[in-house]
Amino acid sequence: MCVKQMKIVHKDKGVYSFSRFHKPVEYVDLGEPVILETEDAVGGQVKSEDTPLEKIDWNRVNKATGPIYVNGVEAGDTLIVDILDIDVASEGVILVVPGAGALAQRSFKPKAKLVKIRDGVAFFNDVNLIIKPMIGTIGVAPEVDAIPTAIPYKHGGNLDCIEVCRGARLYLPVSVDGALFAAGDLHAVQADGELCVSSIEVEGKILLRFNVVKKWKPEWPIVELGDHYSVLVADEDLDRAVEIATEYVVQTLMKAKKWSFEEAYMFSSLGVNIAVNQVVDPKKGVRAILPRNLISIYDLLNPCQ
Repeated sequence: MCVKQMKIVHKDKGVYSFSRFHKPVEYVDLGEPVILETEDAVGGQVKSEDTPLEKIDWNRVNKATGPIYVNGVEAGDTLIVDILDIDVASEGVILVVPGAGALAQRSFKPKAKLVKIRDGVAFFNDVNLIIKPMIGTIGVAPEVDAIPTAIPYKHGGNLDCIEVCRGARLYLPVSVDGALFAAGDLHAVQADGELCVSSIEVEGKILLRFNVVKKWKPEWPIVELGDHYSVLVADEDLDRAVEIATEYVVQTLMKAKKWSFEEAYMFSSLGVNIAVNQVVDPKKGVRAILPRNLISIYDLLNPCQ
């Protein structure tokens, strides 16, 4: 990652909530690349596998570097975030914590495991995993006063979506001028679901570039990656999240293709995939995946007066 003459936002400049009341730590122009340094999700508190997890300060987790004020972006716009590159450190950590994760009802011991990373590979016991670095927490100031960084919602937040990776373009709804963007919580490897409550949590650097769609914005975050768009939805109830995501894409198909509800709903069984981002946050996350050759990004956005 080339850092020459780029703005760098250091990892000590971060927040634990997305809020319109946070003061910007940096100002960036549209099209200007910027580097964000990030802590790991537990704030570097786990130094060894013997670290007592009960001593972790859970008020210091999920720190997001920022916020950044993006010049030229106003409330009612869509912030475009191009993820140009992600570098991760040579070691990460994965945790299991009693009472957390998809098997929260099971009885088990708290455990931390340090995972070495070298030459694009993470070494977990006798299994070598090709890394695919991603951004777990990424978003803008919400419509409400503040939302903790650990919670995913319409503004972004703790999305834990494996598609928020190098080469992706993220569309976020802007509620305040400048957007007040922040990001952190990098994962070297994560599977859909993030079942045990964490993945390979790692510090690192993100290279980003911003753009804007004026006076249009999505209801929920959208990722553009490869040949498809993904609509990212979160709710306390996983079934409800699927319902919201399905309704969103059905309405999009009705608008884009001039189809009836019945036709668009039928097609959702043929050309729309639903995937689970994570089942471990206060709000569970899913994504509805649509082929890009069917629609344009404007079909997924709503005009703002």
